[in-house]
Amino acid sequence: MAALDVAVVTFPSAQILDVTGPLEVFSSADHLLPTVEYRTQVVSPSGGMVQASSGLSFGTTALADVVEPVDTLVVAGGRDMDEACADEELLAHVRRLAGSARRVTSVCSGAFVLAAAGLLDGRRATTHWAECQLLASAHPQVSVDGDAIYVRDGDVWTSAGVTAGIDLALALVADDHGARAAAAVARHLVVYLRRSGGQAQFSTLLAAQAAESEPVRELLAWLPDHLAEDLSVPALARRVHLSERQFSRVFKAEVGLTPSEHVEGLRLEAACRLLETTGHAVDHIARTCGFRVPETMNRTFRRRLDTTPGEHRRHFGQFAGR
Repeated sequence: MAALDVAVVTFPSAQILDVTGPLEVFSSADHLLPTVEYRTQVVSPSGGMVQASSGLSFGTTALADVVEPVDTLVVAGGRDMDEACADEELLAHVRRLAGSARRVTSVCSGAFVLAAAGLLDGRRATTHWAECQLLASAHPQVSVDGDAIYVRDGDVWTSAGVTAGIDLALALVADDHGARAAAAVARHLVVYLRRSGGQAQFSTLLAAQAAESEPVRELLAWLPDHLAEDLSVPALARRVHLSERQFSRVFKAEVGLTPSEHVEGLRLEAACRLLETTGHAVDHIARTCGFRVPETMNRTFRRRLDTTPGEHRRHFGQFAGR
């Protein structure tokens, strides 16, 4: 199989994991899989040593020295994105390499460079959750998905913050060589081949940890172990000894979601975990997670993840591709 050239574009004050995360995925695939060959290089506007935001310095090749075409162009994110996006030489080289690349990708705030270069116009994209609103306001011609781990729009892929670059790179390996190859790399790196592009940057459990009031905190801790029970608003309001109206108001203020939205998110995440890690039948998982019937769970997967339980299991199951 012909080697696939990967160029990772970086600059001073880059986020080091935006660079090294994808590099480790591609180099692991190259090492582990006999039919796979990736040739990677890290490039920057001037070449030479670049100091990351963490203080670590690493060597790079000058962008002007990169010979076209590269197969995959990856643009990393970093701290001083205003400077990077105002660097016309950087943007010109990104446009040049993107023009002949098979696919163009970004990690975290690297999406701002792609947007500044005009490569995201008319496309869906994502970036770090804290920067999504800024990306949308600075580039209204880009349709920003603030919840996705990564987004693919044709031959352009963008990903969320930091470790999402690993998810993106694993998805690229799967796109090139199949789920089995990507699963082998994920096992080697001791990471999960589980986060689909449609999954949220925040889990429902994580998003709820900021709750402050005692009744809501206790309820949030209780919910994940009782998903098959009656979790309607009247039932939950009774549990915390509040009226339905007061409970709904306090819950939304504390968690940022309605009780029904939060419960649905918990059930969906639990179903994903069971589909990924067990061989239980779909109807059993639906009952265990409180959906009661597979049809309800299927509709939720379609609406929230744009997939089905069966498709999710085939793509992210523990033994995917075997």
